[in-house]
Amino acid sequence: MIRFSFHLSPKYRLDLKLTKKRKDLDEVPFLPPLGKILRVRKGNRISRFFKHIFEHSKAKRFLGVNLAALLFASTLVPSTNFSFAIAETNTTQVPLVLTTQSGIQYPVKNIKITQEFRFYHPGIDIDGITGDAIYPIMAGKMESTEYSRFGYGNNIIVNHGNGITSLYAHLSKIEVSKDQEVSKETVLGKMGATGWARGDHLHLEIRENGKALNPLTILPR
Repeated sequence: MIRFSFHLSPKYRLDLKLTKKRKDLDEVPFLPPLGKILRVRKGNRISRFFKHIFEHSKAKRFLGVNLAALLFASTLVPSTNFSFAIAETNTTQVPLVLTTQSGIQYPVKNIKITQEFRFYHPGIDIDGITGDAIYPIMAGKMESTEYSRFGYGNNIIVNHGNGITSLYAHLSKIEVSKDQEVSKETVLGKMGATGWARGDHLHLEIRENGKALNPLTILPR
Protein backbone atom coordinates (compact mmCIF):
# COMPACT_ATOMS: atom_id res chain seq x y z
CA MET A 1 0.00 0.00 0.00
CA ILE A 2 1.31 3.48 -0.94
CA ARG A 3 0.12 6.55 0.98
CA PHE A 4 0.34 10.10 -0.34
CA SER A 5 0.00 12.88 2.17
CA PHE A 6 0.03 16.58 1.36
CA HIS A 7 1.09 19.19 4.00
CA LEU A 8 -2.21 20.90 4.38
CA SER A 9 -4.24 21.73 7.35
CA PRO A 10 -6.21 18.76 8.67
CA LYS A 11 -9.34 20.32 7.27
CA TYR A 12 -8.07 20.18 3.67
CA ARG A 13 -5.83 17.12 3.93
CA LEU A 14 -6.31 14.43 1.27
CA ASP A 15 -5.14 10.89 1.78
CA LEU A 16 -4.79 8.69 -1.34
CA LYS A 17 -4.41 4.99 -0.84
CA LEU A 18 -3.41 2.69 -3.72
CA THR A 19 -3.91 -0.96 -2.98
CA LYS A 20 -2.58 -3.72 -5.19
CA LYS A 21 -4.39 -7.00 -4.97
CA ARG A 22 -2.03 -9.79 -4.16
CA LYS A 23 -2.46 -13.12 -5.84
CA ASP A 24 -4.05 -15.64 -3.59
CA LEU A 25 -1.23 -18.04 -2.95
CA ASP A 26 -3.65 -20.57 -1.52
CA GLU A 27 -5.80 -20.76 -4.68
CA VAL A 28 -6.38 -24.29 -5.87
CA PRO A 29 -4.83 -24.97 -9.33
CA PHE A 30 -7.30 -25.54 -12.16
CA LEU A 31 -5.70 -28.87 -13.15
CA PRO A 32 -4.93 -31.10 -10.17
CA PRO A 33 -1.42 -32.51 -9.83
CA LEU A 34 -1.08 -35.91 -11.47
CA GLY A 35 0.51 -37.36 -8.37
CA LYS A 36 -2.51 -36.34 -6.28
CA ILE A 37 -4.88 -38.13 -8.65
CA LEU A 38 -2.72 -41.26 -8.74
CA ARG A 39 -2.70 -41.37 -4.94
CA VAL A 40 -6.50 -41.66 -4.84
CA ARG A 41 -7.33 -45.08 -3.45
CA LYS A 42 -11.11 -44.91 -3.23
CA GLY A 43 -13.47 -44.19 -6.08
CA ASN A 44 -12.80 -43.75 -9.74
CA ARG A 45 -9.70 -41.66 -10.49
CA ILE A 46 -11.19 -40.27 -13.70
CA SER A 47 -14.35 -39.15 -11.92
CA ARG A 48 -12.24 -37.51 -9.21
CA PHE A 49 -10.27 -35.66 -11.92
CA PHE A 50 -13.37 -34.18 -13.55
CA LYS A 51 -14.98 -33.49 -10.20
CA HIS A 52 -11.95 -31.38 -9.29
CA ILE A 53 -12.22 -29.41 -12.56
CA PHE A 54 -15.96 -28.74 -12.45
CA GLU A 55 -15.88 -27.74 -8.79
CA HIS A 56 -13.13 -25.24 -9.48
CA SER A 57 -14.17 -21.58 -9.19
CA LYS A 58 -12.96 -20.77 -12.73
CA ALA A 59 -14.99 -23.61 -14.20
CA LYS A 60 -18.09 -22.46 -12.32
CA ARG A 61 -17.70 -18.92 -13.62
CA PHE A 62 -17.17 -20.20 -17.20
CA LEU A 63 -20.17 -22.52 -17.10
CA GLY A 64 -22.33 -19.87 -15.50
CA VAL A 65 -21.61 -17.37 -18.30
CA ASN A 66 -22.13 -19.90 -21.08
CA LEU A 67 -25.35 -21.29 -19.62
CA ALA A 68 -26.72 -17.79 -19.46
CA ALA A 69 -25.72 -17.21 -23.09
CA LEU A 70 -27.34 -20.49 -24.10
CA LEU A 71 -30.63 -19.60 -22.41
CA PHE A 72 -30.61 -16.17 -24.05
CA ALA A 73 -29.95 -17.70 -27.49
CA SER A 74 -32.79 -20.16 -27.04
CA THR A 75 -35.24 -17.27 -26.69
CA LEU A 76 -34.22 -16.01 -30.14
CA VAL A 77 -35.05 -19.31 -31.90
CA PRO A 78 -38.69 -19.63 -33.09
CA SER A 79 -40.65 -21.98 -30.88
CA THR A 80 -42.00 -23.85 -33.92
CA ASN A 81 -38.59 -25.41 -34.45
CA PHE A 82 -38.64 -26.95 -31.00
CA SER A 83 -42.22 -28.16 -31.46
CA PHE A 84 -41.26 -29.78 -34.73
CA ALA A 85 -38.26 -31.50 -33.17
CA ILE A 86 -40.35 -32.85 -30.31
CA ALA A 87 -43.08 -34.11 -32.60
CA GLU A 88 -40.55 -35.80 -34.84
CA THR A 89 -38.92 -37.55 -31.89
CA ASN A 90 -42.25 -38.79 -30.59
CA THR A 91 -43.38 -40.20 -33.92
CA THR A 92 -40.24 -42.31 -34.27
CA GLN A 93 -41.11 -44.09 -31.03
CA VAL A 94 -44.49 -45.28 -32.36
CA PRO A 95 -44.46 -48.43 -34.53
CA LEU A 96 -45.48 -47.59 -38.08
CA VAL A 97 -47.74 -50.19 -39.70
CA LEU A 98 -48.51 -49.88 -43.39
CA THR A 99 -51.12 -51.97 -45.16
CA THR A 100 -51.30 -52.10 -48.93
CA GLN A 101 -53.64 -53.76 -51.35
CA SER A 102 -52.42 -54.78 -54.76
CA GLY A 103 -54.26 -53.07 -57.60
CA ILE A 104 -53.19 -55.67 -60.17
CA GLN A 105 -53.53 -59.44 -60.31
CA TYR A 106 -52.97 -62.43 -62.54
CA PRO A 107 -55.98 -63.26 -64.72
CA VAL A 108 -56.12 -66.90 -63.55
CA LYS A 109 -55.98 -68.62 -60.18
CA ASN A 110 -53.33 -71.20 -61.08
CA ILE A 111 -50.31 -69.64 -62.74
CA LYS A 112 -48.12 -71.62 -65.10
CA ILE A 113 -46.40 -69.54 -67.77
CA THR A 114 -45.51 -71.52 -70.89
CA GLN A 115 -44.22 -68.69 -73.10
CA GLU A 116 -42.83 -65.33 -72.08
CA PHE A 117 -42.72 -61.91 -73.71
CA ARG A 118 -40.60 -61.73 -76.86
CA PHE A 119 -40.14 -59.41 -79.80
CA TYR A 120 -42.29 -61.72 -81.95
CA HIS A 121 -44.63 -62.63 -79.06
CA PRO A 122 -45.97 -59.40 -77.47
CA GLY A 123 -47.47 -61.07 -74.40
CA ILE A 124 -47.34 -64.16 -72.20
CA ASP A 125 -49.11 -67.54 -72.43
CA ILE A 126 -50.59 -69.05 -69.27
CA ASP A 127 -51.39 -72.76 -69.24
CA GLY A 128 -54.75 -74.16 -68.11
CA ILE A 129 -57.71 -76.20 -69.22
CA THR A 130 -60.84 -75.24 -71.11
CA GLY A 131 -63.36 -73.70 -68.74
CA ASP A 132 -60.93 -72.05 -66.30
CA ALA A 133 -62.26 -68.63 -65.25
CA ILE A 134 -60.48 -65.55 -66.63
CA TYR A 135 -60.41 -62.32 -64.59
CA PRO A 136 -59.21 -58.80 -65.51
CA ILE A 137 -55.80 -57.81 -64.25
CA MET A 138 -57.33 -54.56 -62.95
CA ALA A 139 -60.72 -52.92 -62.76
CA GLY A 140 -61.80 -51.17 -65.93
CA LYS A 141 -64.32 -50.97 -68.73
CA MET A 142 -64.87 -53.36 -71.61
CA GLU A 143 -63.52 -51.85 -74.81
CA SER A 144 -64.20 -54.62 -77.32
CA THR A 145 -65.19 -58.26 -77.79
CA GLU A 146 -64.37 -60.37 -80.84
CA TYR A 147 -65.36 -63.85 -81.90
CA SER A 148 -62.99 -65.37 -84.43
CA ARG A 149 -61.60 -68.68 -85.62
CA PHE A 150 -58.29 -67.06 -86.57
CA GLY A 151 -55.51 -65.13 -84.89
CA TYR A 152 -56.48 -64.34 -81.30
CA GLY A 153 -59.68 -66.40 -81.59
CA ASN A 154 -62.35 -65.27 -79.17
CA ASN A 155 -60.80 -62.30 -77.39
CA ILE A 156 -61.66 -59.23 -75.37
CA ILE A 157 -59.94 -55.95 -74.53
CA VAL A 158 -60.37 -54.12 -71.20
CA ASN A 159 -59.59 -50.41 -70.89
CA HIS A 160 -58.07 -49.55 -67.48
CA GLY A 161 -57.65 -45.83 -68.11
CA ASN A 162 -54.51 -43.71 -68.51
CA GLY A 163 -53.82 -45.39 -71.85
CA ILE A 164 -53.52 -48.90 -70.31
CA THR A 165 -55.40 -51.81 -71.92
CA SER A 166 -55.23 -55.58 -71.54
CA LEU A 167 -56.11 -58.26 -74.10
CA TYR A 168 -57.30 -61.83 -73.30
CA ALA A 169 -57.18 -64.23 -76.24
CA HIS A 170 -58.13 -67.82 -77.26
CA LEU A 171 -61.19 -67.87 -74.98
CA SER A 172 -63.70 -70.70 -75.26
CA LYS A 173 -66.47 -68.41 -73.97
CA ILE A 174 -66.96 -64.67 -73.43
CA GLU A 175 -69.01 -63.67 -70.37
CA VAL A 176 -69.03 -59.86 -70.72
CA SER A 177 -70.15 -57.27 -73.24
CA LYS A 178 -68.79 -54.03 -74.67
CA ASP A 179 -68.85 -50.94 -72.40
CA GLN A 180 -69.49 -53.06 -69.31
CA GLU A 181 -67.75 -51.97 -66.12
CA VAL A 182 -65.64 -54.80 -64.67
CA SER A 183 -63.90 -55.31 -61.33
CA LYS A 184 -61.11 -57.68 -60.38
CA GLU A 185 -63.78 -60.22 -59.35
CA THR A 186 -65.65 -60.14 -62.68
CA VAL A 187 -65.35 -63.30 -64.78
CA LEU A 188 -64.49 -62.11 -68.28
CA GLY A 189 -64.73 -65.51 -69.91
CA LYS A 190 -63.44 -69.06 -69.94
CA MET A 191 -60.09 -70.39 -71.08
CA GLY A 192 -59.99 -72.24 -74.40
CA ALA A 193 -58.04 -72.88 -77.58
CA THR A 194 -59.83 -70.82 -80.23
CA GLY A 195 -57.93 -69.11 -83.05
CA TRP A 196 -54.35 -70.02 -83.75
CA ALA A 197 -53.64 -71.82 -80.52
CA ARG A 198 -51.86 -75.06 -79.78
CA GLY A 199 -53.62 -76.40 -76.74
CA ASP A 200 -55.65 -74.76 -74.03
CA HIS A 201 -54.10 -71.56 -72.70
CA LEU A 202 -54.65 -67.84 -72.20
CA HIS A 203 -52.70 -65.32 -74.21
CA LEU A 204 -52.38 -62.06 -72.23
CA GLU A 205 -51.13 -58.74 -73.56
CA ILE A 206 -50.79 -55.41 -71.72
CA ARG A 207 -50.46 -52.25 -73.77
CA GLU A 208 -49.73 -48.62 -72.96
CA ASN A 209 -51.01 -46.22 -75.61
CA GLY A 210 -51.00 -49.11 -78.08
CA LYS A 211 -47.43 -50.21 -77.28
CA ALA A 212 -47.01 -53.74 -75.92
CA LEU A 213 -45.42 -54.05 -72.46
CA ASN A 214 -43.93 -57.11 -70.84
CA PRO A 215 -46.70 -58.28 -68.46
CA LEU A 216 -44.15 -59.87 -66.12
CA THR A 217 -42.76 -56.42 -65.32
CA ILE A 218 -46.23 -55.28 -64.21
CA LEU A 219 -47.89 -58.32 -62.63
CA PRO A 220 -47.11 -59.08 -58.98
CA ARG A 221 -44.27 -61.49 -58.26
